[in-house]
Amino acid sequence: MEAKEATRTGPSRTEREDFQATSDPALQSADQGKVKLLGYDELYGLWERQQWLTQELDFSQDRTDWHEKIPEEERYQRLYGLSSFFIGEQKVADELGPMMRAAPLENQRIFLATQIADEARHVRFFDRFFEEVGVLENAGELRQRLDALEENLNPAFNELFDDLLKSRVDRLAEEPGDQKALIEAVTLYHMVIEGMLALTGQHFIIDYLERNDLLPGFREGFGNVARDEHRHVAYGTWFLKERCGSDPAMAERMRATLHELLPVASGVLVPKGADPENWTLLDYSSEQVNEFAFKALSRRLKAIGVPLLVEQPSVPA
Repeated sequence: MEAKEATRTGPSRTEREDFQATSDPALQSADQGKVKLLGYDELYGLWERQQWLTQELDFSQDRTDWHEKIPEEERYQRLYGLSSFFIGEQKVADELGPMMRAAPLENQRIFLATQIADEARHVRFFDRFFEEVGVLENAGELRQRLDALEENLNPAFNELFDDLLKSRVDRLAEEPGDQKALIEAVTLYHMVIEGMLALTGQHFIIDYLERNDLLPGFREGFGNVARDEHRHVAYGTWFLKERCGSDPAMAERMRATLHELLPVASGVLVPKGADPENWTLLDYSSEQVNEFAFKALSRRLKAIGVPLLVEQPSVPA
C-alpha cells in the first residue's frame, strides 16, 4: 500500500500538551538536565485529568478500512502486532497486583492502583476493536479472542512475559518486602515492556496509520493508550531514580536486570517467522525500530542516573 501524508492541524502526537505533561524523559530533549520528573502525587493528579472512555470510540470506519482497504495478506501480517498488544495488556494487568502490594509507600500504591485500572481499560479497548471490526472469526468472547491470538506470538514474547516477568512477580507475591525483586520487576515492567516495547510499537503503528489515513477509531484509542503508557513509564523512571540513582548496589541490580532482559526484549519486536537480523514493522526497518527503542531507553536511564554502559543489543538468531 502506498503511503500518503496525513493532514495535520496541530502539533504531532507526542508534542501535544497532554503527552508532554507526563514528563517522560523520552519525550524531552537530549539534555536531560532540563527534565523535571513528576512525583507520585503529581502523577496521580495527572491520571485524574487524563481520563477517557472506550465506549465513546467509533469503529464504524475502522470496519470498512479493515475489510475493504487493507488486503487480506496485509491483515494477517498486522495480527502479530495487534496480538502482542492485546495479550500483553491482559498479562500485565494480571501481574500488577503483587507489585502494587510490594510498593513501600502509600502514594506509590495509590498510583499503581490507577495503572491497574488503565490496563483493564486497554484490554477493553482492544476487545471492542476486535469484536466490532470483525478482526477474528468464530471468537465471540474475550477469552476466546485471547486464546485464538496466542498462535501469532513469537517465543521471545512468551519468555519475557510468562517466564521473566512472572517469576519476579511471583517472588513479590510470596515476599512483598523483597525490594531487590521490586527493582527488577519495575525495571522489566516499566522500562522494558512498557517503555521499550509498547511505546515503540505504538509510535510506528500510529505513524503508519496516520500517513495512510486508516482506522480512525483505533488511532484515537491507541493514542490514548500510548499517553497512559508514557505516564506509567514516568512513574517507573521516578521510582528507579529514587531507589537506584544514589544507591550503587541497587543501580547495579537494575543494570544487571537490563543486561539479562534486552536480548530477549529485542526479539519480541521481531514478527513471528521473520528473519531476526533483517525484518520490517509495516514500512519501517528493524534498524529504525531498534534505534528508536534504544534511544528512548537511554534517555530514561540518563534521567534515572544509571546509564547502561553497553551498545545497542543485537537480536539472537
